[in-house]
Amino acid sequence: MLSRVADSIYWLSRYVERAENMARIVDINLLLILENQLVGDEQWEPIARITGDWDYFSHKYGKTTRENVVEFLTFDMDYPSSILNCIVKARENARSIREIISSEMWEQINKYYLFLTDPASKVDAINSPSEFYHQVKLNSHLFFGITDAVMSHNEGWHFHYLGQMIERADKISRIIDVKYFHMMPHVKDIGTTYDDIQWTYLLRSASGFEMYRKVYQKMLPEKIIEFLILDANFPRSIVYCINKANGALHAISGSKEDSFQNKAEQILGTLRSELVYTDVNQIISLGLHQFTDSFQDKLNILGDSIYETFFAITNTNNQTFKEHAE
Repeated sequence: MLSRVADSIYWLSRYVERAENMARIVDINLLLILENQLVGDEQWEPIARITGDWDYFSHKYGKTTRENVVEFLTFDMDYPSSILNCIVKARENARSIREIISSEMWEQINKYYLFLTDPASKVDAINSPSEFYHQVKLNSHLFFGITDAVMSHNEGWHFHYLGQMIERADKISRIIDVKYFHMMPHVKDIGTTYDDIQWTYLLRSASGFEMYRKVYQKMLPEKIIEFLILDANFPRSIVYCINKANGALHAISGSKEDSFQNKAEQILGTLRSELVYTDVNQIISLGLHQFTDSFQDKLNILGDSIYETFFAITNTNNQTFKEHAE
């Protein structure tokens, strides 16, 4: 497969997954605010901070009002990870590989683009945010469902799946960080009903509430952390995503999963081993924020190694992982 084509498939998938997870990050904040009848713009600052782009936000917008944060994460075309910017770039990548993807995939990414560029979308994002962000997530689900159903599961599909899983792992760690930043100013709330509500909505934002309750009976913070990070069967846990990314990477190179032929496989294999041989007590002992922050740094290194291994000879549509993710 041409490096240019693999690059476009990989980033097409990453951008669509990123858009969905940005919607999840905003949605969890909306749910917490509505459930607890919270007021004040300080409730929106954690969302701007956990993106890793606080300097950009504070310089351009100044105040962390609801309107500013929604504009920043959803419609800001100068911010590489805004939902609209992600889908614009996903569409550009899809256009460049029309001969590789199916017409159904192309039609869905176009519908997604038209939905976000409709002038009514900005009004809906403020006035009916829950429905708007639900539609964002649904459009991403439709794209991935169509891709899985109609695209041959060959080398191209493995690049698509690798991008999706790496992006999902990164963003679930950031969704977990939302809880940390909400908890920081209110240590007195730990263990209270308010704290339980926060953990519940953390699970809901990852579409994991029902699956968690099938495994555990009580809402215990350490079990929720274990479920979202270390559960090998839940499709949005960090371990699940890293396991699947590792399988996709080895399917591309043709090497055995317990070996490595390039730097990307070595780095991903090391990261996978660290996760497999850790437990929730070690994560809590280290600190939840410290764990997620370190994990995101390691994903940046992994992303750069994937770029250098497979895409370095062509880079016309995309920047490196590090430039996108930080």
